[in-house]
Amino acid sequence: MSETTRQERDTMPLRHDEELQDNPVEEKPTPLPISQLLCVYLIQFAEPITATVIYPFVNEFVRKTGITNGDEGKTGYYAGIIESAFFMAECLSVVQWGYLSDRYGRRPILLCAPVGLSLAMLLFGSSTTFWSLVASRCLQGIFNGNIGVAKSVIAEMTDNSNRADAYGFMPMIWNFGVTIGPITGGVLSNAGKRWPTTLGRIAFIRTHPYFLPCFVCAIFVFLTFIYAFLTLKETLPSIVEKQRQQNSSPESRLLDHGDTMNYGTNTSDNSSSTSSVTEDSSARPTNIGFRAVADRGVLTTMLNQTFLTFMDMCNFALLPLMYSTPLEYGGLGMDPFRIGVILGSFGFFNAFFQAIFFARCVRRFGVHKLYTFSFSTLLICFGMYPVTKYFAQRAQGVDNLVMACIFFQLTAQTAISMAYGSMQILIIDCIPPGGTMGIINGVAQMIGSGMRTVAPTYAASLFAFSIGHNLASGNLVYFILIGMTIAGICCTRLLEVKPQQRNG
Repeated sequence: MSETTRQERDTMPLRHDEELQDNPVEEKPTPLPISQLLCVYLIQFAEPITATVIYPFVNEFVRKTGITNGDEGKTGYYAGIIESAFFMAECLSVVQWGYLSDRYGRRPILLCAPVGLSLAMLLFGSSTTFWSLVASRCLQGIFNGNIGVAKSVIAEMTDNSNRADAYGFMPMIWNFGVTIGPITGGVLSNAGKRWPTTLGRIAFIRTHPYFLPCFVCAIFVFLTFIYAFLTLKETLPSIVEKQRQQNSSPESRLLDHGDTMNYGTNTSDNSSSTSSVTEDSSARPTNIGFRAVADRGVLTTMLNQTFLTFMDMCNFALLPLMYSTPLEYGGLGMDPFRIGVILGSFGFFNAFFQAIFFARCVRRFGVHKLYTFSFSTLLICFGMYPVTKYFAQRAQGVDNLVMACIFFQLTAQTAISMAYGSMQILIIDCIPPGGTMGIINGVAQMIGSGMRTVAPTYAASLFAFSIGHNLASGNLVYFILIGMTIAGICCTRLLEVKPQQRNG
């Protein structure tokens, strides 16, 4: 009896291990490094604010430079050059920032951005000629080009259990930024006329009416630099390991030295070998990183990144365009205030929705399924344009049924932000062993910035062409974009689903 009991007791751990393998216990998420994430979020927050603060006054600013010579038709053209210069410069600089961060560390590269960006904002606000506006706007784009480095930092300070939580806040940061930026630019521009008894007494404010909103943004960005300088830590694995070795206690180094002597190892050779390994670990990722871009998994992920950013930016450009176009030309005929209220309300709702539900959806459905579903909702977004247009023309205005269509369309659009968070995780997971995270993230961000530059012009031109020639009753633009979305959905099948995701 006792022998049987002993055997059962001895086999219990084995049975327990087998049960754990069949029914693994869900791992609790690792606590997020709040202070470190806050630094990165604040640096990211600077991009949408500085990108959009000029929107309320850029057209007026262009007129005052005299570049149009009084021709109002040229105002939009020159304003478009200024707006596009930001994203074009960002597109051309992101890979270089990623390369530098892989070589010299994430922290110094991230700290360069707010300093340069604050100076660029001051230059923009104090400019008096058109080409100085373009030059300072390009500088803003260049110093915002390290947004890919920020994404690398988030990946390196998190792991599979909490990475979705960290990325879930990124859409909220962007939505808040694109909301606060235009408000800042609209309220603080022409401050001398708006507050003549206070700010109007300052001669520089009177002669440079658009300096104040740029100055406020510059101050915020510089305060971000101070906070990041005091709290942000290095996350590049090779540098972190080197710092760990340098900070190891003298007792540990003495013990290591004693062990090597007992085994007859040459101390100088061991030190030389360690130094060589450290140098290789910091140099090797840069060499491998550029070749890693040609990896099949990276290429297919970048292809999906291209489809996502291009199609989403087409939809982003069409929304206000279609809503503001008169009814007789296939739009809804809304005024700017109503459009702003609708899109602004949606932006705030979407921000909180992502922060609350994105990580839960990733854990419930997986990154690949969530991305495929989220990207597929673009079919609803593009498909609702002709439906909404039909009901608006039938009602000769925007009635409750049209508003219901708009609500349904914007609700579907909420999922697109989840596609961005999912795509960022897919980008991190596709990096091959020895690949360079900074360069890969830089390439992904370069694609995103490039699509932001090209897609709005493509969608707006296709919209005008469809209506101007009454192609498919003016709906050809939507049918083409639906077809392109279907092609993007097919490309999601090329994504590699790895059974084990890499940890930060």
